[in-house]
Amino acid sequence: MVFSSNPLSLSVPDPTFDTWLRDSGYLEILDQHSSAAAAPSTTTTSTTTTTTTATGLFISFFSHALTLLSLFTLNPFSKLTTDDFSGPTPSWTRSFFADHRSYSFPSGFGQARLRVNENVKRYARNYAFLFVLFFVCTLYQMPLALIGMISSLALWDIFKFCSDRWGWDRYPVIRQVMVRAAQCVAAVILICLNVQMALFCALGVSYTVMIMHAAFRKLTPARQPTRSR
Repeated sequence: MVFSSNPLSLSVPDPTFDTWLRDSGYLEILDQHSSAAAAPSTTTTSTTTTTTTATGLFISFFSHALTLLSLFTLNPFSKLTTDDFSGPTPSWTRSFFADHRSYSFPSGFGQARLRVNENVKRYARNYAFLFVLFFVCTLYQMPLALIGMISSLALWDIFKFCSDRWGWDRYPVIRQVMVRAAQCVAAVILICLNVQMALFCALGVSYTVMIMHAAFRKLTPARQPTRSR
């Protein structure tokens, strides 16, 4: 489906039309409209004098830098729900990565926020898998942290085995004391072996990748129209 910038421009103002697109779910059209609205300013600066061109390039560079910095002020999880993780994982090749034509620099903060909020919902399962992958790679690069993670998991397996064997469920007080003791031992193991550093590194890298991908990835229709026979 192809829309002009505002087919109802004679009777409906642009803000109202944009609101209708947002409420109707045509976010990819709103994304294209934002990119088209920013395009004329780029072509206009190329016809000015040398001094004006240099000033325009500086302003463009400064604007792009501010847009990149503003990405880290967004809350990408504001519209995320548990239902976004229950659906099927989007295709890595056709949907998540796609081709180079599926990416463009956001024209401003508004378009970046629109893309981030929508793409995080669409590719939530992909981003979660990337976090697990980055965390595993970080543990591989930090053997002590890997040992700490395995030791912590083994500790809780031992606790569960002892609880089933000696029936600690019948003694709530003893079970509560043992749970607190196991938590303290696990916390000491994780801190001493720098597991928290591996977790922070994986979170930082995966968050940066998620924000950059979601901001540069163009919005596409959530459901492809079915062809009638």
